[in-house]
Amino acid sequence: MSGGSPLNIALPKGRLGEKVYALFAQAGFECPAILENSRKLIFENEEAGVRYFWVKPSDVAIYVARGAADIGVAGKDILLEYRPDVYELMDLGIGKCSLAVAAPKGFEENPERPLRVATKFSRVARDYYGGMGRDIDIIHLNGSIEIAPILGLSDVIVDIVETGTTLKENNLEVREIIVPISARLIANKSGFKFKRDAIQRLMAGLGGNGK
Repeated sequence: MSGGSPLNIALPKGRLGEKVYALFAQAGFECPAILENSRKLIFENEEAGVRYFWVKPSDVAIYVARGAADIGVAGKDILLEYRPDVYELMDLGIGKCSLAVAAPKGFEENPERPLRVATKFSRVARDYYGGMGRDIDIIHLNGSIEIAPILGLSDVIVDIVETGTTLKENNLEVREIIVPISARLIANKSGFKFKRDAIQRLMAGLGGNGK
């Protein structure tokens, strides 16, 4: 597929992005240059009509929402927290984990006072506890969330849980699963309109249906 403007794809840096690229290549959107060991961030295969670029996972949705990328792959956690104005096209079934509430082992909640919740997913936590009418005090942190209850900064945490190993090592345990998480194919709304054929061909190659 040469000619016309390429399909611009934002990939999350890291292992997830490498898995995603492998799936896309199998679907006919290969770009061999991306496999070369280099510091480049943008790779194009004119013949296949595709341009890939690596971005920080939490930024993929921004590139797609603002039209710098036609499509991209973002975790459901990012979509729930930031609610970008994009189409969510497909669950790719990879990058599986959970957004969960965790607390120190043996923790007993005091319903008489607001629950102190440390998280980088403030909106998800607020929606979750708001749905059950529970007053909470959000403590927004950007990393090392697990140490917050250990140091007495919070009662519980809301965070991504994959294997649970980090929780166990810090004497924490999962109390509730809020929502299962996986990688989702997302599209810019305008880009989807103008590049529908290419996007639907990719989705068909991935085993999904067009929107």
